Amino acid sequence: MIRIAQFVILIILISSSCVNTQKKDKDRGYIVKVGNMAPDFETTLVDGTPFKLSDKKGKIVMLQFTASWCSVCREEMPFIEDEIWQQLKDKDFIVIGIDRDEPIEKVIEFAKQTNISYPLALDPEAEIFQKYALKKAGVTRNIIINRKGEIIYLTRLFNRTEFDEMKKVIFNEIEKP
Repeated sequence: MIRIAQFVILIILISSSCVNTQKKDKDRGYIVKVGNMAPDFETTLVDGTPFKLSDKKGKIVMLQFTASWCSVCREEMPFIEDEIWQQLKDKDFIVIGIDRDEPIEKVIEFAKQTNISYPLALDPEAEIFQKYALKKAGVTRNIIINRKGEIIYLTRLFNRTEFDEMKKVIFNEIEKP
């Protein structure tokens, strides 16, 4: 009888743990959700060009939060470059890498090291990042925004299955009138 009670308690604890893990995995440090309007922001690209998200309505936007110290970012960026940016850069689509809290010189060197051509922007003190995720939440993360300015997909870290699903969402969105 005691063993059955211990077993039931163990199952309850495991189930509770799984529910908490699923909830934590589901939001993954985001403070925005799919369906939300993307919080507006202004920044400067490393080439000095100003960028304001709300000026990009009518285009599909991919925000990629990144940093030079992030090994997963370095792994993911060539895939973004080759499989998304190079294929869609001449359509109504923008990728912008938003580098978290690093000086411009480091960001320029980071772009060279990762061999990307999509624009990178500065996010001093992670102010833009904090409009989308908790300050202590990590990078890499991608936010896909439709032509109306609504968030339609969120990723965290680099997972090939999730990346491919994100690509489908982007390419399907491009095909919409």
